[in-house]
Amino acid sequence: MPGNPYYQSNHWKNLRTACLARDGGRCVVPGCGAPANTADHIQTRSPSRYPTPEDRLDNLRSLCGTHDAQVKETRAGLQTRRNGGRFTIRGTGADGWPLDPARR
Repeated sequence: MPGNPYYQSNHWKNLRTACLARDGGRCVVPGCGAPANTADHIQTRSPSRYPTPEDRLDNLRSLCGTHDAQVKETRAGLQTRRNGGRFTIRGTGADGWPLDPARR
């Protein structure tokens, strides 16, 4: 079976469902709001096949596919995220404010 078997467990399925429900099924990245399909660990979990201390609702956020891909871990088991874990939002600076002064 490819991938970590934890993600097929009832524990994960229930936690993921609770995360997506808490966030209204929308990406939580400011200014996005697209439908979310991923419950992302804020602090990367260790590659255990069993629940870890990181597997809790307050360590999860709902992300759309675009934003999940932006911060996905670079290699399994490593706690290094793409883009340094920062999201890119079109039309905004790193602080989240619109680049166009007329839209501030």
